[in-house]
Amino acid sequence: MIKVFRTTLLALLVLSFLACSGQVMAESNYEINADIQLLNNQLQNKQKQLSQIREEQKQYNELIEKYQHSQVTLESQLAILENRVTKAGLDIAETELGIDQSNLEIRKLGLDIQAKDKEIENEKDHLGNLLQLVYKQNQVSTLEILLLHDSLAEFLNEARYLEDTNEEIGNSLDDLRRYKSIIEQDQQRKVKKSEELTTLKDSLERKRDALVYEENSKNNVLAATEAKESQYQTLLTQAKQEQTQATAEINSIESTVRQRLAQLEGNKLEFLDSDFAWPIPENYITATFHDPGYPFRHILGEHPAIDIRSSQGSTLRAAASGYVAKVRYDGTRRYAYIMLIHADGFSTVYGHVSKVNVSTDQYVLQGQVIGATGGAPGTPGSGYFSTGPHLHFEIRKEGIPVNPLNHLP
Repeated sequence: MIKVFRTTLLALLVLSFLACSGQVMAESNYEINADIQLLNNQLQNKQKQLSQIREEQKQYNELIEKYQHSQVTLESQLAILENRVTKAGLDIAETELGIDQSNLEIRKLGLDIQAKDKEIENEKDHLGNLLQLVYKQNQVSTLEILLLHDSLAEFLNEARYLEDTNEEIGNSLDDLRRYKSIIEQDQQRKVKKSEELTTLKDSLERKRDALVYEENSKNNVLAATEAKESQYQTLLTQAKQEQTQATAEINSIESTVRQRLAQLEGNKLEFLDSDFAWPIPENYITATFHDPGYPFRHILGEHPAIDIRSSQGSTLRAAASGYVAKVRYDGTRRYAYIMLIHADGFSTVYGHVSKVNVSTDQYVLQGQVIGATGGAPGTPGSGYFSTGPHLHFEIRKEGIPVNPLNHLP
């Protein structure tokens, strides 16, 4: 009877211990899990808002494209610019939501790590208690236990509970390894989210500047045309003539200068690198290469460059070492540019310059000051239809415009 009681008591102790341990772990993580659920709900809400904003962005892109294909009038041009302003505002809202979402995800990962830390501590206590149980059982030899029992069945019955305890120890060790792995993964995700958050914050500042730029572009068009259709059409005609002339000059000069340089002894281009650097500090791109949203795409054709936002008069440097093939600048508001020839069939064009520091037929080194940026309406070198200060930057390969972003660091 005493032996049966002893076996039953051991079983009850083991089962009671396992139940209590699970209850302690559940209670310790209840508040954390409630906070995690709250954060999950907030994240879902942010995701819904992001989806709504992205749908609106899509609609405004479609409106911009619609007006680009419509008749070229001042009204349609202003509609394009107005929609770009609205879309720039949506871009800001999207980024702000992205920042909120990243902050919530970082907080959630922190709580996940905290919860797993608690589970590890509980599991360590759990494991320690289990080992104590096994240790106490191991104080009695197998022979002693057999002698204390009336039958082999009673001994096997007690041994079964001991085996269950050993199995629980194995499970506990597996849980510890799994929790540790989860924490390591969550910590890596947290670091990555923090990096994404920094990028989003930088992006937000650029997009706020972009909104100002788009608003100024619209105001500049209104000021330049005096809100008159006739004035708009006059400026448009002048802008088309400027671009046609500049494109013809660049294409002609490219081949002529290369042929002349190839005939010279000691052609320096052969010894130069064709690696490129940013001609001005890397900044917000207001128009990309072949930008589908470029305001004048269906007026002046595909955009063969990137437009880099820059303050009027910013220092302009050679993107790579090369030869000055063309400087077009006369101090008037006519479109001004500098063209450099580089090694390996490359050339660069710097448009809307407001000042030049080089002349044709000279070699320049990468990073050398060659002029100053411009583009503010009505200023020297801006052209007749510039909407704001920026650098128009082209990279050409064998005379064909290529995407500068594929060649810049």
